[in-house]
Amino acid sequence: MSYRSLSLWHDTLPEGEPVPRVGLEGPADADVVIVGAGYTGLWTAYYLAEKQPDLRIVVLEAEVAGFGASGRNGGWCAGEIAGSRRRIAERHGRGAVTAIWREMFKTVDEVGRAIEAEAIDCGFVKSGILTFASIPAHVPRLRAQIEEEREWGFGEEDFRWLDQPEAEARLRAQGIGGAVFTPHAAAIHPARLARGLAEAVERHGVKLYEQTPVLLIRPGEAVTGAGTVSAPVVLRCTEAFTVDMPGERRRFVPVYSLMVATEPLSEATWDSIGLAGREVFNDARHLIIYGQRTEDGRFAFGGRGAPYHLGSTIRPEWERSPSTHQQVAASLRALFPQIGDAAITHEWGGAVAVPRDWRPTVRFDPLTGLGTAGGYVGEGVAAANLAGRTLSDLVLGRSTELTRLPWVGHRSRRWEIEPLRWTGVNLGRIVAGAADRAELRSGKPSKVMAGMLDTLLGR
Repeated sequence: MSYRSLSLWHDTLPEGEPVPRVGLEGPADADVVIVGAGYTGLWTAYYLAEKQPDLRIVVLEAEVAGFGASGRNGGWCAGEIAGSRRRIAERHGRGAVTAIWREMFKTVDEVGRAIEAEAIDCGFVKSGILTFASIPAHVPRLRAQIEEEREWGFGEEDFRWLDQPEAEARLRAQGIGGAVFTPHAAAIHPARLARGLAEAVERHGVKLYEQTPVLLIRPGEAVTGAGTVSAPVVLRCTEAFTVDMPGERRRFVPVYSLMVATEPLSEATWDSIGLAGREVFNDARHLIIYGQRTEDGRFAFGGRGAPYHLGSTIRPEWERSPSTHQQVAASLRALFPQIGDAAITHEWGGAVAVPRDWRPTVRFDPLTGLGTAGGYVGEGVAAANLAGRTLSDLVLGRSTELTRLPWVGHRSRRWEIEPLRWTGVNLGRIVAGAADRAELRSGKPSKVMAGMLDTLLGR
């Protein structure tokens, strides 16, 4: 297949890339074998090699490094993590909530440090996030978010309300009525980060085999069609693709997020829009949208809303939905009429892993040598780095601040059997869209529908 057709990001890799590495050619031994060469697997390998250079580390990838969500996402390296703060606090205390969020803030800088240290050219710029009110109903919801942040101990330096003139000084979107700004985020070219990180781990002595699907993971072994890699530590870092492994169909719901990109826009057009600092952005609607100004002057813009497919299936055809892509492009043009008739040059998509309680995890069992990390609900660019550092500490038997964070050891219950999860997930998608339409009509937050949405999705 042509990997360049996967997304804008793959299509704008250096010419000729990505070229698959050689696959595994027979049985092998290692100290650690990692299944999956997305951000989680690569960061875990990177920090294991950095902390203990004599480890024999093997990474196995079914396609190419950065094939999945790591190479196709919106390019947000954000200091955010999925999951209900209230539920985390009920189990672990309020201090645990503050600790993991503060660690996520610092993770954005750690990603930047590693990118600089390894000379990875991925357009990293710490720009912050603008979450703006595009209709009047969004204003009270965003104001309430600021109040909530203060209650959790986060100050103006972490989350700040921008009134309409301040928001428009940064971003001139249609109907903007103010925004929440947080500096804890960077814009990146995700596929260049993934491919650059793959090269970095190889420089640190890690063996990376692409085109090597893993058929089975069990204590001491990762079994492939080309042979078995034996190792006392086996780590599964497969995110949404976990559902294709034996016995894991109900571990996550793979939810498709679809994106479009415009042709490069003129400087005059960008002057009329803003985003001079390349801030990443979204608005406060329920059916999520997100975007960035790319390094080469395009809009890269995405949204949820594609249907969930029965049986947690992941297929290439689900990455292209003409109706959903049209809706995403229409949302972009409605928010930014300044782009006029600019061409949409790329349409793509990918699956994100959603656990039943919307909480990611990092786990390692020293008795079996099995470990895993993931379930980021689409917020994994930075979270995967923190997960990789944490998982490496767990594997090496180190007790650190990271290994005491509340996602360590967390287990989400499995999703319901079909067709219950198909009904629930798609009903949630429908309710989210209905809530947005109701808010557009009334100009007021739709508290009833928002509550229904949280109940349906188990958040």
